[in-house]
Amino acid sequence: MIAGHDIAAGLSGSLVGFVLGLVGGGGSILAVPLLVYVVGVASSHVAIGTSAIAVAFSALANLVSHARAGNVRWPCAIVFSISGIAGAFLGSALGKNFDGKKLLLLFGVLMLVIAVVMLKRKPNRDSDFKPLCRETSRDLLPRLIGMGVAVGALSGFFGIGGGFLIVPGLIASARMPMIMAVGSSLVAVTAFGLTTAASYAWSGLIDWRVAMIFIGGGLFGGVAGTAACGLLNEKKALLTRIFAGFVICVGLYVIVRGVTDLL
Repeated sequence: MIAGHDIAAGLSGSLVGFVLGLVGGGGSILAVPLLVYVVGVASSHVAIGTSAIAVAFSALANLVSHARAGNVRWPCAIVFSISGIAGAFLGSALGKNFDGKKLLLLFGVLMLVIAVVMLKRKPNRDSDFKPLCRETSRDLLPRLIGMGVAVGALSGFFGIGGGFLIVPGLIASARMPMIMAVGSSLVAVTAFGLTTAASYAWSGLIDWRVAMIFIGGGLFGGVAGTAACGLLNEKKALLTRIFAGFVICVGLYVIVRGVTDLL
């Protein structure tokens, strides 16, 4: 018999999958509170571990969909992801020396700043992007590595998934149009998620039943999110505004949580 929390896990997974397919980020930030408050996972550590494996596989499924649609720029995405993993180790080491409650508040402020910058910046055109190859490597490679390390460091420093940082990072460093950045960002989201999930799985902090149901829901939501992203790509400014809107909502949520924890 299907229990109520199984249905909740499936619906929550669908929502996370949809958001990942649409904007390429926000999975971890959405998944943890959904698992705790909607699905009813009692331990916050188990919720984080379960969300990591679920978001990683949901991101992987959405990556396949975006790759089939031609939205992934693999050389840029792989360089950015490897650099981001290196940066995350550095950032997490530094972040352990700071008050976690204040870090959460700072992260929320950073999200609002990123959203404002994206809303004011003119969207990149398809012709602005130059693929990573021998001819462009001298100019493009340092930008990708530098931005990847910076984004990874910020993700590790704040201890929160980097999806909402990766998309703007790819747009800024590689001059990618929004839909290319969304598709390419899923390479890094998958890599970061699997790295975190491996650590939590080793410690036995994953509810595998909930994770599998969550992933199943994410597959259906991801198809809808990727399709919506493709439709909105025809209106590039609208897709950017939607992404910025998600970032603002997440930023405000994180700020409220941070202020509440400090009081």
